[in-house]
Amino acid sequence: MLDTNVKNQLKSYMQHLKHPVELVVSAGEGEKSAQINSLAQDIVDVSDKVQLTHSVGERAPSLTITNAQGTQITFAGLPMGHEFTSLVLALLHSGGHDIKLDADVIEQIKAIPGKFAFETYVSLSCQTCPEVVQALNMMAAINPNITNVMIDGALFQEEVEQRNILSVPSVFLNGEPFSVGSISVVEILNKIDSNAGARQAQLLNEKAPFDVLVVGGGPAGAAAAIYAARKGLTTGVVADKFGGQVAETVGIENFISVSKTEGPKLVANLESHVRDYDVDIMDNQRGISLSQDGGFNVELESGAHLQSQSIILATGARWREMNVPGEQAYRGKGVAYCPHCDGPLFKGKRVAVIGGGNSGIEAAIDLANIVEHVTVLEFDSKLRADEVLQAKAQSMGNITIIKQAMTTEVLGDGNRVTGLQYTDRATNESHYVELAGIFVQIGLIPNTEWLKGVVDLTERGEVIVDAKGQTSIPGVYAAGDMTNSPFKQIIIAMGSGATASLGAFDYLIRQTEPQQAAIA
Repeated sequence: MLDTNVKNQLKSYMQHLKHPVELVVSAGEGEKSAQINSLAQDIVDVSDKVQLTHSVGERAPSLTITNAQGTQITFAGLPMGHEFTSLVLALLHSGGHDIKLDADVIEQIKAIPGKFAFETYVSLSCQTCPEVVQALNMMAAINPNITNVMIDGALFQEEVEQRNILSVPSVFLNGEPFSVGSISVVEILNKIDSNAGARQAQLLNEKAPFDVLVVGGGPAGAAAAIYAARKGLTTGVVADKFGGQVAETVGIENFISVSKTEGPKLVANLESHVRDYDVDIMDNQRGISLSQDGGFNVELESGAHLQSQSIILATGARWREMNVPGEQAYRGKGVAYCPHCDGPLFKGKRVAVIGGGNSGIEAAIDLANIVEHVTVLEFDSKLRADEVLQAKAQSMGNITIIKQAMTTEVLGDGNRVTGLQYTDRATNESHYVELAGIFVQIGLIPNTEWLKGVVDLTERGEVIVDAKGQTSIPGVYAAGDMTNSPFKQIIIAMGSGATASLGAFDYLIRQTEPQQAAIA
């Protein structure tokens, strides 16, 4: 199953097992079952601390990792692609290898009462799914009363249909819907432990003022934090999710000096680099207001308040929505924003892509290899995608491109999308397209609503900055996709984060003596 290089790497990882683990394989007939048997044997071959047994499980093929403490982590389907890392980590954590969570979080997981049976539906091409699977697997490795089953939605289509799953990752807890999309360990704990949020807010309120507080954890925020820490400034990063939009990016081939990488890998490297310095990272926290009283105060959604002598805003952007009737009602029920994550759930079906830019045409090309047919709806009279992408799309027999099309409504049967209505802008005629899924790819919108009336914004809601990254308020800087930078690129966001950090440092050293003492 595994080639020699991968087996050698796996062998080196398995040397970190501190105590034995057991692999329980449930295999039926067919190619996937044969592959999971082969995969399990490959794992056993590289470590004498792994024992292999066979059983009849609820799902086949599946592979369960257990140990003497009674922890249980299951992979229903073949955990390859992006989920192979999840498998390796599950083996290591079940075998006693250190789990990279804060000590207080680990103790909270150990102490939480009750039994929690999680089921996580994924697609193996989904970039976001592994972080959710790994979060739940870590919890399961810590507390035997918590279990998690990763389920490959493309393989267990009948379950997907029965549970009306049209977006991944979809998590069920004790048989009931729990979450859809990205969710971290802390967010999971906040949902199942009612006192978790209050305890976190109290800890945040007790923090001393920072010299530089970075609000946002994407490429711009990471660069800003590193540059600030290297200047000897007390630095904090508060972020809803470290990595931002980059975590959902599949292929990155224009990051200078790195010929090719993937979003999750880049995010992991960014976070690791930030943690090389004395930076206080406060994840799963969202800023809701910014005020000034001597220094600056950032109020968080959790109710906590953080103080700092300077602020760097780097909250990035999110997918732009169509804002038509039915979009919100069927979000996650056929309306999707990540074709790589959710595309496999629409295998053999008809879908639409809204938007004719690079992201839209790239999505159409990718989906055309999975689904029966793709209809691209472009508002303008011409496509904005690169010519090479247009040529590729037009060469494929199952992509139809409709220009001057204004989507007016998403339609469904109450459970899932059944089609959409659009208006031909040239003739003003209304048309219906029967569909199972709609992938919205119409650009990004800056996450700046909470800053309206606080700093100057463009008509599009972007923060206006000067050459040093400073906003209309001295001491408040901004960087990345949330600003009026004309180009939204990872490498540009990083550069602007460095610029804003150096600008903040220049601001701080020019303040009065008491403020200078604070950063000495």
